[in-house]
Amino acid sequence: MALNNFLFAQCVCYFLAFLFSFVVVVPLSEHGHDFRGRCLLFTEGMWLSANLTVQERERFTVQEWGPPAACRFSLLASLLSLLLAAAHAWRTLFFLCKGHEGSFLCAFLNLLAGSFAVLLVFIASTVVSVGFAMWCDAVTEKGTVPHSCEELQDIDLELNVDNSAFYDQFAIAQFGLWASWLAWLAATTLAFLRVYHSYRQEDLLDSLLQEKELLLARPGARGSLREDSAVI
Repeated sequence: MALNNFLFAQCVCYFLAFLFSFVVVVPLSEHGHDFRGRCLLFTEGMWLSANLTVQERERFTVQEWGPPAACRFSLLASLLSLLLAAAHAWRTLFFLCKGHEGSFLCAFLNLLAGSFAVLLVFIASTVVSVGFAMWCDAVTEKGTVPHSCEELQDIDLELNVDNSAFYDQFAIAQFGLWASWLAWLAATTLAFLRVYHSYRQEDLLDSLLQEKELLLARPGARGSLREDSAVI
């Protein structure tokens, strides 16, 4: 019963990681299409007016687009998380239905894969959060623009891209990445507990085997002592 509950908890964590990773893949793919391959993350720019004597801001000008690798890495990390979570969820569900616990090596490999996913998704989450914050600081000039970053997606920034949904896309991507990271962290913690439990169980079995060998060896030792005393 305890094993079934443990496997069920792991299966739920993997399913949530799969679901949240899927939530990330969709908006990041749409962003790449809307921005024509350009990456919004870490983009630098400023508002310029047509007449420098007028203090009114009229047009946002990009000084340097963000590195495309930032968006590609986040998308790739989400895809890898999606595939790993799907594979682990199916495998855990199979063990749950069969009532099979798996070997110590299998549990250790799950721990390694989970640790890799935790690190990968954490880096992607940090890249998206920091990069998007830099874009919002640039496009709002750190809050001096009368519009918020969310409101600016309803304004045509005249950047030769479709910026009508950038805030929604990255807000969903941030939520999905951090939620996926929490799901992977929970799954990896359960995998660690399972490895520790398997190690302790094998250690206990080894101790029991040694005790059994000692108990079996004691009657033989007593018999040899009796034979020696009879000869004397």
